[in-house]
Amino acid sequence: MKLSVITVTFNAEKTLERTLKSVLEQTYPDLEHLIVDGASVDGTVELIRKTEKETGKQGERENGKREESGKVLKWTSEPDHGLYDAMNKAIGMASGDYLCFLNAGDTFFSPDTVERMMQTFNPENPPDILYGETAIVDDKGSFLHMRRLKAPRKLSWKSFKQGMVVCHQAFIVKRELAEPYDLSYRFSSDFDWCIRLMKKAASIHNTRLTLIN
Repeated sequence: MKLSVITVTFNAEKTLERTLKSVLEQTYPDLEHLIVDGASVDGTVELIRKTEKETGKQGERENGKREESGKVLKWTSEPDHGLYDAMNKAIGMASGDYLCFLNAGDTFFSPDTVERMMQTFNPENPPDILYGETAIVDDKGSFLHMRRLKAPRKLSWKSFKQGMVVCHQAFIVKRELAEPYDLSYRFSSDFDWCIRLMKKAASIHNTRLTLIN
């Protein structure tokens, strides 16, 4: 099972590096990292190119691709119509069985998080949605506390009546289930997106793991 990790950026030079490092450090080999940048004017693109060089492969001028130990980095940098438009572009780029949205500055909880997550279900009957807990960290990535809203033992779309009880980054969905984000919601399209997918899902699986920092 392949995981597509999606990171949407705009002027994220100060936060992107630890996200790139976290994805590269994952022990799970079948993983691609997709970065959709909104034509940043800081050092974001230079940081992505630097990561390519450090791993021994130089990407293309505008759109890069780096392969290492089964992992793939693909990226693009161009103007977009905001966060959710960029996320929709990334869904179109993805080739994984599952999608995970990891923002610049976010990291996986530990280097073996994806490997452990993929071991929590039967690969012959993979669930439509996986979810878990989220840890809150400081600017240096050090643990502060668990997220205030705890993931329920059993999740359904009705759970979101209590708020977004599962952090978007810890909400992993089958690519074939995914729909575009509704761009008419300026701030809450992720909330709407999760509800729509839960209504469609035949199975929602609690990994019982802390997945994200």
